[in-house]
Amino acid sequence: MDSSKSKKSRVPTTRLGRLARLGLTAGELAIGGAAESIRRFGKTSPDEAYNALLTATNAKKLANRLAGMRGAAMKMGQILSMESADFLPREFSDALAVLRDSADTMPLTQIKRVMGREYGKGWQDRFIDFNFEPIAAASIGQVHRVVTEDGRDLALKIQYPGVAKSINSDVDNMAMLMRMINLLPVEIDISGIVKEAKRQLHQEADYIVEARYLREYKKLVADEPRFVVPGVHDDMTTKRVLAMDFVDGLPLESISADDVSQELKDGVGALLQHLMFRELFEFRTMQSDPNFANYLYQPETDRVVLLDFGSTVSFDEKFTHRYAKIARAMIDGDDSTVRRLAEQMGYIHPGNSEEYVGRILNIIRLASEPVIQGGVYDFGASTVFTRGREAGLEIFFDDMSEYRVPPPETMFLHRKLVGCFMLCSRIGARVDVQKLISPFLPE
Repeated sequence: MDSSKSKKSRVPTTRLGRLARLGLTAGELAIGGAAESIRRFGKTSPDEAYNALLTATNAKKLANRLAGMRGAAMKMGQILSMESADFLPREFSDALAVLRDSADTMPLTQIKRVMGREYGKGWQDRFIDFNFEPIAAASIGQVHRVVTEDGRDLALKIQYPGVAKSINSDVDNMAMLMRMINLLPVEIDISGIVKEAKRQLHQEADYIVEARYLREYKKLVADEPRFVVPGVHDDMTTKRVLAMDFVDGLPLESISADDVSQELKDGVGALLQHLMFRELFEFRTMQSDPNFANYLYQPETDRVVLLDFGSTVSFDEKFTHRYAKIARAMIDGDDSTVRRLAEQMGYIHPGNSEEYVGRILNIIRLASEPVIQGGVYDFGASTVFTRGREAGLEIFFDDMSEYRVPPPETMFLHRKLVGCFMLCSRIGARVDVQKLISPFLPE
């Protein structure tokens, strides 16, 4: 994040204030959609008319509002930006992608108020140096580099005020907003997804929990020397401030440059894919927020830095075993087993038409293309997202009466799968994915 260019805005801390922001956003989007509908009148098909609200201009308005609100509202916008490729116009999802990079930052007065609340009067005496310009800003908090009175070089993640207590209302209000602008059709039951989102976001807003996951994850990858996980400093950590080792590095996307060797790109891509499979099948613990900003690259040591463990999830063995079995069935071309497992996992349901079942299974195969394809898979040249968007739009317009949201427990796994694919695509990695996953699958 280029802190010199970051936009500073006061975080709205009351539920009423945050609701008002979303209400204003809904009004802006409705006006923009009405104007676009008038412009298109008589020139478009019904499907294209649906997109009148989903323009790049409206997406930018939505992104700017959510970046200013921060908290759960912005987090849901980030999730939408990553998982919308299958059913939203490209210009809309692309414009929302700004939410994955940074948020507005707090003004100085608000930072000092938060620090005083967490550390008490005279908190400045605990530091030799405190850089008030954040080095990163995300949906839940922003990060500052500091030096403590005893000389430790730390990164402090400071939570935005009010975001923890507004999680439930933010999620409910965002769900309402998405229905209003047709991102979520009214007939879709999202109660399970909403409940899971609230549970996970409450966890993410508790930095004591994140500190525990950070320590555990550091142990899990201790056998992999190419990963760096910052250490936690408990004496400086509270529920709303997380103190970690400051770890330097370049943005991971920097290795996508033309002058970077393909060997390096492939090696990093394989490292990330292998870690994802270990998380799912071996650790059954997954850092489920693969935001580009959560990875750094250290060229001097050829190591990847892993950051931000607030959105860490755990899976039970039955859940991960089904994913292992369906991956094996897809590699083997065993369509009947793929269908049976898709039913068990809640992707298709009794009573679904054969046409609908076929479309859902097609999307599952598309998402699994790197696994199904033997040999090296070229992420940079992949057209999976384009084909997935077309397949998703077919369901959206033709089969929505049959559609059911995926099981809630899959939401954060899907985010990791999509995000890891996007990381490998961004850096142009070529990876033999099937070779990496095969040791975790049943024979």
